[in-house]
Amino acid sequence: MSAPQAAPRPATGTPPAAARRFPSPGLLFALPFLVLFAVFMVWPLVQGLWMSLTDRSLSAHPPSFVGLDNYAEALGDAEMWRSVGHTVLFTLISTVPLVLVALVMALLVHTGLPGQWVWRLAFFAPYLLPVGVVSLLWLWLYQPDLGLYNHLLNSLGLDGVAWLSDESVAIWAIALTTLWWTVGFNFLLYLAALQSLPDHLYEAAAIDGAGAWRRLGSITLPQLGRITGVITVLQVLASLKVFDQVYLLTKGGPNGSTRPVVEYVYDVGFTGYRLGYASAISYVFFALVVLASVAQLTAFRRREK
Repeated sequence: MSAPQAAPRPATGTPPAAARRFPSPGLLFALPFLVLFAVFMVWPLVQGLWMSLTDRSLSAHPPSFVGLDNYAEALGDAEMWRSVGHTVLFTLISTVPLVLVALVMALLVHTGLPGQWVWRLAFFAPYLLPVGVVSLLWLWLYQPDLGLYNHLLNSLGLDGVAWLSDESVAIWAIALTTLWWTVGFNFLLYLAALQSLPDHLYEAAAIDGAGAWRRLGSITLPQLGRITGVITVLQVLASLKVFDQVYLLTKGGPNGSTRPVVEYVYDVGFTGYRLGYASAISYVFFALVVLASVAQLTAFRRREK
C-alpha cells in the first residue's frame, strides 16, 4: 500500500493577471460615494473657484477672465466686512448659550428627573422642526402688538419691544430663536457623553465623601472636556454659516443690521447678478472659516496637553 501523498502546498507569489485587473472590494464599495462626492462637492468647488476669477453674471454676455480683481474688490468692500462682523457677533452670542444650556439640560436629565423620556422629547423635539416652521412660529411670538412676549411685558407694566425692527435687538432675537431651535442637538451629544462616563469614578468619590457639586467639578466637567471641544467647534461652524432663520425673520434688516455674510453673497449673486464677485466673497469667507477652525482646534489641543 503506497504512502498517502502530502497535501498540495498553497501557491505563493504574484497572483495571476486576471485577479490583478479587478480593484479591491473596499474600493468597489466606496466607488458610489466617491462618484457622488466628486460630482456634488469637488466639481462645484472647482467650478466656483474658476467663476471667482471671472466677471460672470446672470446677463447674456459671456464671462471674461479678470484674475484676482474680484478678490481685491472683496477685501476692500466695506459692506462685506460689515456682514462678516454681523456673522461673528451672531456666532459669539449664540455659541456660548448653545453650549452651556445644552450642558445644563443634559445634566438635569442625567441626574434622574422624573419622566426622563418627556424631558428628552421636549428638549430635542424643536431640532426636528424645519426652519420655515420655526421662523413662522417665532414671527408670531415677536409680533409687536399680538406677540406673546410683548403681551407678557405689558402684563408686567413694561413697554413692548420691537424684537425684529430694532437694530440693537434684532440679532439677539434671532440668537434666541436659534437657541430654542438647535440646542437639542448639543443636548443629545452631552447626554450620550454623560452616559458613557465610568461609574467607578463616582463610586470612589462617594467613598471619599465628595458631594454632588464636588463630583461635578472634579469628575464630570473634566471628563466632558473633549466632547465640549467638539460641540464648540461644530457650533461655531454652524453659526458662521447662518442664513435661513435670518432671511426668514428679518431678511437681513433692519437697515442691514442682521445680514450675515452668506446672505450678502446671496444678494450680490442673485440680486445684483454678479456671480463671479459673489464666488470670490464666498472663498474669502471660506478662508476665514478655515483659519478660525484651525485656531480653535489648536487651542483645544494645547489645553489638553
